[in-house]
Amino acid sequence: MPRALRRLVHLVLFCPLSKGLQSRLPVIKVKYLLLAWLAILITSWVIYMQYASYSELCRGHVCHMVICDHYKRGIISGSSCKALCDQKTLKLQRCMSTSSTHQVYSGLWKERPVVIKCGIEEPMKSDGAPDSMLRQEINLFDKPTRGTSMDEFKEMLHRFLKSNLGEQPSLNTLVERIITLADVNQDGKVSLAEAKSVWALLQINEFLLMVALQEKEHTPKLLGFCGDLYVTERVGHSSLYRLEVPSYLQALVPEALSSSLNHWLAPAWPRRARITIGMLEFVEEVFHGAYGSFLICDASPRHVGYNAKYDCKMANLRNVASEAVVRGFLKGRRCETNADCTYGRDCTATCDRLVKQCNTEVVQPNLAKVCMLLQDFLLFGAPSELHGDLEKQLRTCVTLSGLASQMEVHHSLVLNNLKTLLWKKISNTQYS
Repeated sequence: MPRALRRLVHLVLFCPLSKGLQSRLPVIKVKYLLLAWLAILITSWVIYMQYASYSELCRGHVCHMVICDHYKRGIISGSSCKALCDQKTLKLQRCMSTSSTHQVYSGLWKERPVVIKCGIEEPMKSDGAPDSMLRQEINLFDKPTRGTSMDEFKEMLHRFLKSNLGEQPSLNTLVERIITLADVNQDGKVSLAEAKSVWALLQINEFLLMVALQEKEHTPKLLGFCGDLYVTERVGHSSLYRLEVPSYLQALVPEALSSSLNHWLAPAWPRRARITIGMLEFVEEVFHGAYGSFLICDASPRHVGYNAKYDCKMANLRNVASEAVVRGFLKGRRCETNADCTYGRDCTATCDRLVKQCNTEVVQPNLAKVCMLLQDFLLFGAPSELHGDLEKQLRTCVTLSGLASQMEVHHSLVLNNLKTLLWKKISNTQYS
């Protein structure tokens, strides 16, 4: 140890304290003891909550066990089954679940980064034994039944798609796409295990949307499936903001602090403009597409991601629903207030208080919800010469109504004005 450092340590440890400090020493000791105790208590609580939430939310081993058990018994099939259960080249890694009944894991498939999603239907029993989580395949994979012909299966698919997407002229094309997807060994036939697997998957809203929107640029690509487990491409950034405060810490962390940190960690403004253009393009893609219109029923920054090139990717489609499903949910629904006419988190219609029934038109369209997100994500750090126009256009956008009379021309005009404003600023630069 250098001589100067030794002298400093000696002074700190052995030199007598001043009389004033000596008289206050017991108080100082108690104060620091209380602070240390408080720090230990908070740290222990955070660790406990982290462990408790992990053990409750993260049960990927159960998914793996159930899926492989069904696969080995010949009940299910899929393009990912061998990799998951036999070759072990599809591996679950980091848990990203936010619900105990919907497992989400990052993983690797032949060294390629992927996301693996799987449902767990039954809650864990008190004994905690993994075999208590085995789902009854008679319920989960009960259709189609043995003896169903290919024509009957196609008719089943057509009726299902019609009820979920509405009467669309291109439903037959989608049926053929699903049949091709189900035919894992590409022999031109669909086995009972293949048919049961794809039917179970179609009951998952996100899977149905990924199949319907698979050609769209801003939808993650479907890479494979096994039973009701499916694999998608991994989005580099699975949320619009990098910092997400856990729910059990939100009472302790001021919202202004987390917002400031997210602003500081956010990409440069031109890159945020590029992500924004992608979000606006996704709104266009799901409005009057080949399979009808879709509504964003939880416009949360946690569901919007982007890749390394800052192209927008919808990391979570579970909260996007077809207009036909939302209308079917609202039609004839009894209500007292508008809150009773809500599908998902924020697909809300008005309540007709005379007849006490919900109207079927959602009040706030997709574009207005996206613009509400952009007010926080896009305005901070915007170039000064652009800030005024951008703020004005976003303010106009968030007031848009979902009424049919406004939906076509007005919405297209607002959306195109926003895209043009952003493209003009970042075109012919490294960010375009």
